[in-house]
Amino acid sequence: MEYITILYQSLFSAIALFLLTKIMGYRQVAQFSMFDYVNGITIGSIAAEMAINIDGDYMKPFVAMVVYAGFAIMLSVLSEKSIYLRRLLNGKAITLFKHGKIYNENMRKAKMNVEELLVECRLLGYFDLSQIDSIILEPNGKISVLPVTSERPATPKDLSIDPVQEEVFANVVVDGHILKENLKHVGRDKNWLMGQLEGQNVKLKDTFLAICDKQGNFHAYPKVHQVVDKDILG
Repeated sequence: MEYITILYQSLFSAIALFLLTKIMGYRQVAQFSMFDYVNGITIGSIAAEMAINIDGDYMKPFVAMVVYAGFAIMLSVLSEKSIYLRRLLNGKAITLFKHGKIYNENMRKAKMNVEELLVECRLLGYFDLSQIDSIILEPNGKISVLPVTSERPATPKDLSIDPVQEEVFANVVVDGHILKENLKHVGRDKNWLMGQLEGQNVKLKDTFLAICDKQGNFHAYPKVHQVVDKDILG
């Protein structure tokens, strides 16, 4: 009987957690403030406790989950209307390096040492601080780097080139199935699609993925059943 109770309470807990997460909104972990992170862990812990509560009293933990979720939603709404509350909840960006100077007080405030700063720079592709103009620690804990002008990649504007704006490719075939709405979105039809596949000697049923943009640029990737045993990265 206890296992049956745990079964339906786990199901109820999972559904409640899913619904509350949907209501609280879509944000990646990297976008979480410290409060969001702690609040999410707390709600998850309550949901887990609800699932294994053999007393059958699942309403108390459910109410607690709703209170935590409601409080988070309320703070989110208020922070949208108040820049001061937003800065209080999310924090502010901290300048760690600028014009060749490392700001040790800001480094101390960010709880970061020089080695950690250099690691973050290397992860972004900068192995020499002389290539960097500014380093900023964002409120979400990520590092932003502004390279010096002479070190940044050249853009078409720098080269006086006016390229055609690229469009997002839409998936028009996935695992042998035509996605009709996506095909319609790029202004094409099934006959055009079949012609493109035939031109590449690929059958529809053997197509793992096919993509297309509004300019008619088309790429098809057939299914490959061959197993690659060689690990070139090992």
